Amino acid sequence: MKQESHQERADRNFVELLQGARVAVTGVQVLFAFLLTVPFSSGFGRIDLADRWLYYVALVSAAVASICYIAPTTQHRVLFRQGLKEKLVRRSNFYGIAGALALAVSMTAATMLVVDYLFHATVASVTAAALAVLSAWTWFVQPALDRSDQPSPSGRGAHPSPSKEPGEPGESGEPGDSGEEASSGEPRR
Repeated sequence: MKQESHQERADRNFVELLQGARVAVTGVQVLFAFLLTVPFSSGFGRIDLADRWLYYVALVSAAVASICYIAPTTQHRVLFRQGLKEKLVRRSNFYGIAGALALAVSMTAATMLVVDYLFHATVASVTAAALAVLSAWTWFVQPALDRSDQPSPSGRGAHPSPSKEPGEPGESGEPGDSGEEASSGEPRR
């Protein structure tokens, strides 16, 4: 990989963050739009107070997810040419994680609401718990475990050097990285 400046790396990281957000924001906007129409449907009046609270949680968390996923683009416009790209990248990464958490809550609550309406509370609770565990594992726990597997520069900690980005040689853990050890613990040859 060619040597890139801090500014080039910040630009690349920001583009990568925006690409990821484009995938998520479409789903969030569809979910949010759907949730905005639900109270106006004829069956909404038949749901009990607990389901109304579920709806509230789903709606508000979808709104929070939308805000988090849109924030990086809006802040980029406001901070354009201010020399704050690295700060914007770090902040955008936080918003992406917060948006994913809010989306997981919204999807879980909305699914629980619909399943409870169709069946009963037990099926809804089991389905919601399965979705919560699945999203927690795939979106947060598994990547956190991958991060904790990364050796620190001193060989004692779990965090990569702040001067290198994941994906640079020796940092991503992917085959072909120079100097990395294979998953068996043996040095690559």
